[in-house]
This record gives sequence, structure tokens and C-alpha cells, in this order.
Amino acid sequence: MAKRELKEKLRELVKAIVDSDDYTVKAADEAMAILSALKDLKSPNSLDDFSLPPEFRCPISTQLMTDPVILSTGQTYDRPFIERWLNEGHRTCPQTQQVLSHSILTPNHLVRDMILQWCRDRGHDLPNPVNQVVTNADRSHLNSLLHKLSLSSSLSDQKEAAKELRLLTKRMPSIRTLFAESTDVIPQLLSPLSSPASASASASVSVDPDLHEDLITTVLNLSIHDDNKKLFAEDPAVISLLIDAFKSGTIQTRTNAAAAIFTLSALDSNKHIIGKSGAIKHLLQLLDEGHPLAMKDAASAIFNLCLVHENKGRTVRDGAVRVILNKIMDHILVDELLAILALLSSHPKAIEEMGDLGAVPLLLGFIRESTSERSKENCVAILYTICFSDRTKLKEIREEEKTNGTLSQLAQCGTSRAKRKANGILERFNRSHSLTHTA
Repeated sequence: MAKRELKEKLRELVKAIVDSDDYTVKAADEAMAILSALKDLKSPNSLDDFSLPPEFRCPISTQLMTDPVILSTGQTYDRPFIERWLNEGHRTCPQTQQVLSHSILTPNHLVRDMILQWCRDRGHDLPNPVNQVVTNADRSHLNSLLHKLSLSSSLSDQKEAAKELRLLTKRMPSIRTLFAESTDVIPQLLSPLSSPASASASASVSVDPDLHEDLITTVLNLSIHDDNKKLFAEDPAVISLLIDAFKSGTIQTRTNAAAAIFTLSALDSNKHIIGKSGAIKHLLQLLDEGHPLAMKDAASAIFNLCLVHENKGRTVRDGAVRVILNKIMDHILVDELLAILALLSSHPKAIEEMGDLGAVPLLLGFIRESTSERSKENCVAILYTICFSDRTKLKEIREEEKTNGTLSQLAQCGTSRAKRKANGILERFNRSHSLTHTA
């Protein structure tokens, strides 16, 4: 943790200790730990005096990593800094800018062991990260805000509490842990959205738009915490209210509902639950409408859900192929949507629809014109499945190959996966030609 952050945290702790008579021993211990860390930073033998290997530095903070974790893209970061990045709503890897398939952080034990050995060789222990601590005062404050959300409170009190909860769960990751401590907390949080007056889809429109947005955004913030993912997805009320948000919320509320679905779907068990809930058709509708704020979160959520086989059929039945091809034709989110289409291409109905909707010339065109290796790779993977599943399209692909040599070019210059798929199609041409000639 940077010196400035240590000082800021120490200032908060000292203020809490001085201003409150019931401060905890843990708070005092944490304050002393920070003072010790600040003392070490001033020590002539501090780690800052050594030349840190670049692989030991967090790409975000540029400091020595104390808790290295691996993001879904394979990049390693220090946990506090990548968590902050994710908490701010980012859905991409800071280094590669790739869209994240999930937000689960995996400990990088190898790098941590290397850092530990490096520190020991220089006579130091690995500094302990100073984590945020949940105090009794935090619990009391949370309970006070949840009480304000009760149906007996006025709308202005509910809105004030919801706004503060939204900010609190974004800025203080430690607060998110409290929602797994009691079964009463989630119903209290969602009570303004689950009242009898808003039980039906038509009545839910009457929920105050600002209150609705703040509560759904709070659910999004809470869903980032790993321990809440399973808890939230297995609570029928949470998924139901996210789906209600798709039907009646503002565009920002609907966007945040899609982001919450994306975050919750990081767990495979949750993918099954969300798929059965009927959320996919609402995500596709959000994608189809084309609002810039919403499309990326909707596409990310659909991709995650389609990693489970049973959700591919649901997604195809809900009209995904038409929606996705229309967006790709308009050059919108091409990389992300081709990745979804590649997942769906293992479903026979999807292949049939792609053929009917003119996907073959579109995909060949992207292979010729795109500068994205990822897009070319997914295009040829889809074409590979098409030509092995639909003989009528094999002739169309062969004729295009005679004219432009698109696949031959990709077989020479593409990624290893693209080369493999392109060569597979070309070999299919040769076998088909030999059979025809023999006949």
C-alpha cells in the first residue's frame, strides 16, 4: 500500500479512536500496524531501496505485490488494486483491454512464493496488506440504513438510504461481507422493490426510478464479492427483481441489472440458475435495442451464460442469432458478438439460422477485411462448423475461395487456431472434390 494511502487510513482510524469511546482493540492494533509500516518505509533497509524485478510489481500500482492474483485474461495483479478496478465498474483487463469472461480472482501462488523468497534473500518479510476492517459502528450504520428502507419509512428516507448504500457498497468492499452474515439482510435491502404494491410487473413501474436504480446498483456492487455470488443467485427474489428491472427500469437501471447478471454468472452453478430464470431473452432485448451504455454488459452476460451447454439452446430459441448478426452487420461489438456466435455454432438450430440469414458471406467478408485476429479466428471457427453441418453452404464457401482465396490466406497468416480451422475447411473441399470426381 502506498505511503499516502497508509497515512489516509491511519488518519481515519485515529479519528475513529479519538471520537468514539467504544472503539475496538482491533482498530488500535491496525493503527499500530500502519505506524509500523510507515516506520519501515523510512528505514534505510526498506524494500524500496532494492531494484524490484518488474514481474513482482503490480501493473496498476507499480508497487511490490503482497497478494498476487490472476485475472481471467491470465494477467497478474495485486489483489487490492485489481479489486478496486473491478469495483469501479470496469469490465476489461487494465493491461490487455480484453473483455473479462468473469471477475473471479485466482491466487498466483507461484509468483507469491517467488516474491517471498526474494524478500527473504534481502532480510525482509513480505509486507502485509492493510485490509479494511468492519467495525461495530459499520454494522450499526448498515442496520440503520436497512431499517430506513422498510415500508414504514417515507419515500424520501428510502431514497436517502438507498443512495448511501449504493455509495457505501462501492467505496467500502468490506461492507459487502456483511450481507452474507444474516438471512434478513437481503430481504431488507430489496423490500421497497418487493412490496405488495409492486408485486406485479405492471405495478413495478410505480417504483421511484431513482430508488429503483440505486437498489439495483447496490445489488451489482454486492455481487462483486465472491461470497455473495452464490447467496444472491440462489435467492429467487434477487434474480426475479433483476428481471423486473429489465422490464421497467431506466436504461441505467437495466444496464446495471445486466452487469449484475454478468458478475453473478461467473459461477457455473449460477449460470444454470440464471438460464432457467428467463433472463436471457431480456439481455437479448437490451442488446437488440442498441443503447451504447447497455450493450456491452448485456453481451458479456450472454457470453458467460452460453458457456453452459443448456443455455445455448435457450439463447438460440430466444432469437440470439438474428440479433447478433444484425449488430455485426452494423459493426457493433464485433469481437464480443462473434465470440458468442462461435459458442452458439455448436447448436444445430443456430447453424440453420446462420445459413438462412446470410452469415456465410458476412463471415468471409470479416476474415478478408478485419484487422482483429480474434474476430478472424471466431469467423473461421463458425464457418468450419457450418461447412461440416450444411453441405449446401460448402459450395458457397468453395466458390468464394476460388475467387478471393480468403481461407488460403488465413491458413498461412492466421493464429494457430485460425490456421487449423482454415486448413480443415480446405481439406474438406479436397475430399468433397475427390468424391465427386470418383462418382
